[in-house]
Formats: sequence, C-alpha cells, structure tokens
Amino acid sequence: MMKNLNFILLFFFVSIVACKKHYKENEISIISDEKTEINTYAEISIKKGGVWGEQNYEGGVFKNVKNLKVPENHIINSTFIRYEGPGWESNKVAYRLYLDSRNAIDIFGKQTDSLVLSKIGQDGFGSYHNLNDWGMDILKVGEGLGIGSIGRYAGAKVLHFNKVDSTFVDVENSLKNSAINVNYYGWKTLNDKVDLTSKLFIVPNQRFTKHTIQLSKSISGICTGIVKHDVEFIQKMSENQEWGYIATYGKQTLVPDNLGMAIFYEAETVEDIIDSEFDYLIVFKPSTEKISFYFLGAWEKEKGGIKTKEDFLSYLDEKLEELNDNNKI
Repeated sequence: MMKNLNFILLFFFVSIVACKKHYKENEISIISDEKTEINTYAEISIKKGGVWGEQNYEGGVFKNVKNLKVPENHIINSTFIRYEGPGWESNKVAYRLYLDSRNAIDIFGKQTDSLVLSKIGQDGFGSYHNLNDWGMDILKVGEGLGIGSIGRYAGAKVLHFNKVDSTFVDVENSLKNSAINVNYYGWKTLNDKVDLTSKLFIVPNQRFTKHTIQLSKSISGICTGIVKHDVEFIQKMSENQEWGYIATYGKQTLVPDNLGMAIFYEAETVEDIIDSEFDYLIVFKPSTEKISFYFLGAWEKEKGGIKTKEDFLSYLDEKLEELNDNNKI
C-alpha cells in the first residue's frame, strides 16, 4: 500500500511540474505576443489645460484622446489639434486629415521604418514642415483635396466641408492594423444636407490606406482625388476592367523631390474621371451603399523607397493585378 501511495504522490508531483512547465511556456508565449512588433498606429491629440482665445487655443499641453467631438470654434490653424487633425501610419508612410473646413489628407514622408506620429508637432506647431530625422510633411495641399479625401464636385469647383453641424472622430489600434473613423453630421452643400461616415484603414508593411465612405442620402458629385502639381497624370485599368487607378509622379513635394501618388478605384462605383482646377478627380455615382477605394504616397526618401517613375509604375501594376485577381490588396 505504501508503494502505491508513493507512486500516486510521485505521479501527482510530476503532473504539477508538467503543468507548471506548460503554464510557463504559455506565459512566455503570451509575453511574446505582447512584444510583437507594432507596425501601424493612429492617434488624435488635442490641447488640454488652456483656454480658447478669439482665433486659437492658448496655452495647454497636447494629450491623446480616443475620441473627440470637434469643437465649433476649431478652425484652420487654431492650434487645438496637434498637426491639425488625426494621423495614421504604417512603417512605410504616415498621413493626416485636416479636421476643419478643408477636410484634405496630407502626407508625412518618413525616412525611417519606425512609428513617428507621436513625436510630430510636439516641438512646436508646424515644425514638421522642416526636414527632421524621421522625415517631414511633404505635400503641398493648397486648395486641393490632398490625396484620397472627400469633396463634392459642383461643375466648376470642388466643395469642401465649410458647413457641417458636427464632426466626431475615434481611433482604433490593434496588433494587426489601425484606423480613423470620422462621422460628419449635417454636411451641407448646394441644396443638400447629408451625413457621411469615413473609415481610414492602414495595415503593416504597406503604403496604402483603404478609405470606405457611406452617405445617408444619394447625391451627385461625391468625389476623391489627387492634388495637382506640375507633373504627369497617369491612368490605367485592370485586365478585367473592374479596377483602375489614377496617379501622378515627379517632383511634387515641398523639398522638392520625387513623390508618387495614386488612387485605386472600383470601376462600377465611378461616374467620371475629371481634370479639375486643383485636383485630378474620381467622381462617384450617387449611392447610399458603402464605397471603398485605396490611396497611397511613395516618397523617394522613404527607407528602401521607390526612386524612379518606372519602379513606381511597376509597383502600381503589381497592386492593380492583386485587385484584378482578389478584389483587394
């Protein structure tokens, strides 16, 4: 009986050791997961602790928030939001959305494959217009849409977001991707008033942002585009005619040096491609269904970047082939 008892005790002890070992292995695995390299990031950072003046927010320090209702007194250059709106990035490139009447998307060119947004604009409002170790704001947006943002084409011009009842933003971050969600309520253009949802989604190791929009009312003229600079305009369709892209390439940065920009669109959602005063436009068919498209910037100073027009077009053609085959990239 004593031998049996000893055997049971020995078995119990071995089982405990095995369980502890298994737990430690799982624990190590969990810790390893927590240390998985993060290659995307999104944020919105606002000033707190100061006061609103007549034209801008005075004093205070920047603090990140997960969501925000944009104050009515936030205007262009109010200094309330760090780098003027939400930002999102992969290890390749970073973007920001002007969260004011312009509603344009700008590009932060990166000379590193590290995440940099949390540092931008901390050392002075607008300091990112100068070349830093991480890179700089490279795109001159002016009166255009920048790249991949939304407007409404009204024949002679593009209408921006001058009249909106309210705008809400929230931020998503995970190990696999990041996103910015923007809800615009009561956007008024011409004789129409609509709500618009916008999701800007980015994944690791890629330059593109997937932009998905949806309107509460079917109206004409909803568009996206690429701001015009004095470089060549390029357009191409996939073999099955289901996807296409518009693009520009050349010396079109603030440096100036070479930058490629492109938007991939699904043909069935598009009414027209238009050469307007400030932008090359993709005008969508009126719809209340979700519409998705992809946009990207490729800067020559990017780490391991694309440095020639030929390489840029080859890269675009690879992405177009992926869309042709898989309906996604």
